[in-house]
Amino acid sequence: MAEERLEAAAADEYTQDGTVDLHGNPVLRSKRGGWKACGFVVVYEVFERMAYYGISSNLVLYLTTKLHQGVVPSANNVTNWVGTIWMTPIIGAYVADAHLGRYRTFMIASVIYLCGMILLTLAVSLPALRPPKCGAGTADPNCVQQATSAQLGVFFLALYILTVGTGGTKPNISTIGADQFDDTHPRERSHKLSFFNWWMFSIFFGTLFANTVLVYIQDNVGWTVGYALPTLGLAVSIAIFTAGTPLYRHKPTSESPFAKMARVIVAAARKLAVSVPVDPRDLHELDDEYYAKKKTVPLPHTPNLNVLSKAAVKTGGGEDRWSLSTVTQVEETKQMLKMLPVLAITFVPSAMMAQINTLFVKQGTTLDRHIGPDFEIPPASLQGFVTISMLVAIVLYDRVFMPFARRITGNPRGISLLQRMSVGLVIHIIIMGIASVTERHRLAVAHEHGLYDSKNTTIPLTIFVLLPQFVLMGVADAFLEVAKIEFFYDQAPEGMKSLGTSYSMTSLGIGNFLSSALLSTVSHITERHGRTGWILNNLNASRLDKYYAFFAILNCANLVAFFFVCRFYVYNAEVSRVVDAGSTKQQKREVAMQPASVGAVEATL
Repeated sequence: MAEERLEAAAADEYTQDGTVDLHGNPVLRSKRGGWKACGFVVVYEVFERMAYYGISSNLVLYLTTKLHQGVVPSANNVTNWVGTIWMTPIIGAYVADAHLGRYRTFMIASVIYLCGMILLTLAVSLPALRPPKCGAGTADPNCVQQATSAQLGVFFLALYILTVGTGGTKPNISTIGADQFDDTHPRERSHKLSFFNWWMFSIFFGTLFANTVLVYIQDNVGWTVGYALPTLGLAVSIAIFTAGTPLYRHKPTSESPFAKMARVIVAAARKLAVSVPVDPRDLHELDDEYYAKKKTVPLPHTPNLNVLSKAAVKTGGGEDRWSLSTVTQVEETKQMLKMLPVLAITFVPSAMMAQINTLFVKQGTTLDRHIGPDFEIPPASLQGFVTISMLVAIVLYDRVFMPFARRITGNPRGISLLQRMSVGLVIHIIIMGIASVTERHRLAVAHEHGLYDSKNTTIPLTIFVLLPQFVLMGVADAFLEVAKIEFFYDQAPEGMKSLGTSYSMTSLGIGNFLSSALLSTVSHITERHGRTGWILNNLNASRLDKYYAFFAILNCANLVAFFFVCRFYVYNAEVSRVVDAGSTKQQKREVAMQPASVGAVEATL
């Protein structure tokens, strides 16, 4: 007995989840990881969120007021940049998982991020890197003088250096934090849940600070100070994160999920003429001992997407990994591919979200922003209400709605993830309807006061008429975006959770590119044959109300497509047997009891 206790104590000294130090050696639980390591990680996230939102929230105003771009090109430049920001983490996750590891990828990317911030600060500070002031009382009252190619080149080079940096930091920093807790240890597992709460707090705090304090400084003190502060904060946070290096645990690199999926698809393509056996036991699978050693379980064969099952058909002869896959590898690929229609449905609402820091902000510049006689609220600060309303909605959903719905449906989540997403889609329709009505009212006030042809003139209408669309966007995020993140995490196979959560980032990235395409297309079509377009540099002469009504109709069509996709979606094999009340066939479904990857939760903000 004493010998067994000694063995148990020795085993408890080292982590059991496969984490190692930077040299690949096992790590002592008491020396590395836990809260003493996570503090360094959380500090970085606060300042990184400040830096990112300090730029993105007000970027459209800098492009129009300082670089003298029009509404359409400036809005498209913002959405193209944000779209790239959300797409590059897929590459960063691949490099980290398959080659460099999370820590090394993060450190290299964070230096690139800082270099981009320094160059961006110089671009807004040095007179030679921006056109001269224009407007009333200047040598260029009509803002005819545009930024030169060199000035634009330096500014956008800095912005896209940031996309490279965030590509390596965004998918890895949250997982580095989560890696500091051993899921096999009960006490550390409970601490991991608390870490998620603090991580979310760091994101909310950084975002709210950027949307309020930093945008106020940019509007009222200057862009140099407004960009220099988050640059300095980011430099300090990288130094703090680096100081914690001796305390970190690290997950070793593994095979890329893209390579696994590619082998299954290639193997199935090479066997298109082969029939799948009636008995799935005749398909290729490794023995249980192999999976026991990896602390995983094999996935059973399913009939959906049966063409991929041909990859596991044994044909005899010499077969390599590109001609024969296991049933588990095939099922993992099926689970990732069957989520693609749901992913496609999320592109339209992601395009709607892109309006928050583009057209919604530009509308705010035309309205009365005074609070009292001396204080003016920055137009971009209304984005803070998205963050606040989302936080309130999540708490109410978790503490009030979910227990109530759980008693009715018997579903541990209250309602299914797809049902929760559908509520968010409905709210998006309401948002764009309200935005259209509000814009029509704004135009009516402008006409009433003879400001139809007046550019850069304040309309006697409070900026808070825009508040409902910002608040409702936060409520929609609490339903759609949170459910989207959890759905892609939950339905992804165990070995591909990172790829599953990257679907959420892909959704936002493509949604921003879709926003750019829609804005350019609508602007071009409505200006044909000499007509006055819907989106002009003078918003008082534009018809954004029609543009928002078009978005409402587009959201309605997208909702119909979503119901069609849901009708045919089959949840993964069950883990705990719970009836999905959202299914017309009352099928059983998987209920994941793990929290979704917090790396993708940033997408909701």
